[in-house]
Amino acid sequence: MTLAAIKEEIRRKIKRPVLPEGPENAKMVFVGEAGGAEEEKTGRPFVGRSGKFLNKELEKFGINRAEVYITNIVKYRCIGVPEEKDVKKCEKWLRNELEIIRPKMVVLLGKTAENNTPRLNGITYFPLPHPSAAMRFTKMREKFERGMKELKADL
Repeated sequence: MTLAAIKEEIRRKIKRPVLPEGPENAKMVFVGEAGGAEEEKTGRPFVGRSGKFLNKELEKFGINRAEVYITNIVKYRCIGVPEEKDVKKCEKWLRNELEIIRPKMVVLLGKTAENNTPRLNGITYFPLPHPSAAMRFTKMREKFERGMKELKADL
């Protein structure tokens, strides 16, 4: 299976998908929970307010968004935290994405990603607060920025 085949399958099975994006040879994968309103409109991950924050942080720490792979646990918009049925519906796609890319590191953005991302041998998993939490809460922002510094050092 290829990343293109995964995206095509998602398109066939999900009415308004939020498709993953990034290079197949990415050393780093960012996993969020699900798309929001802007992501649903565009079909792209992390393009709304949280995405703008993430882009700013990536740039601040010298990480090029075009060189990382960005995906979500759930490949469509959920109102609130995704339910178990949403996670189960999409889990095979995320596992397949990680098996194909085999990144050095998977950055887990928020608890949903931390608790539901499949673990593969040989990959480091690095939890960070979700960008939406980092935008709203000072302690979460500080934790997010400390984590980004660590990520940059590990690259």
